[in-house]
Amino acid sequence: MPIWNLESILETIEKLSSDTPAVWGSMSPQRMVEHLTDTLRIATGKNPQTLLIPEDKVERMQAFLESDKPMAKGIEVPFAPKTWTLRNEELDLAIDEFTDEWLAFEEYFSENPDATSTHSFYGDLNFDQWLKLNDKHVQHHFEQFNLVEAKTVNS
Repeated sequence: MPIWNLESILETIEKLSSDTPAVWGSMSPQRMVEHLTDTLRIATGKNPQTLLIPEDKVERMQAFLESDKPMAKGIEVPFAPKTWTLRNEELDLAIDEFTDEWLAFEEYFSENPDATSTHSFYGDLNFDQWLKLNDKHVQHHFEQFNLVEAKTVNS
C-alpha cells in the first residue's frame, strides 16, 4: 500500500514556500517539485531514460525499492543536475504541473496495467514498483525540506 498519494502529497506540500530552506542539497523548493514531476514523466514514458547501471545490479536495486531503507541524502544523479532552469514562473505553478502529471501517471497505468518504463538506476519498473519508488522519492525530498520527519529504518 503506497504511503504517499496525491492527496497526502498536496496536504504536505502546502507547508512548502518558495523560501523554505533545504536541510541538505542545492535544490530550491520549486526545483524539488519540478524534479518530482520529472520522475512521473519518466514513469509514463514522456521522458524515456536508458539504464545507467550494469544489468546485473538491477535486481539488487529493485530489492531496495521493496525495503524500508531510505534514499541516500545528497546523492547526485545525471537526470537532476545542480544547474537547472526552472520551467514554471512560481512554486504554485510547479505544484499544479506536478498534480497534472500525477493524474496522468495514474491514468497511464490504469489504461496500460502491464506497462513498464525504464528508470536509469532501477531498470524496468511496473506500476507497483513506480509507486514504491515514488514513496521513497517523495519521502526523501519532503525530508530534505523538513516537511516530514525522517523515517526510521527497521533492521
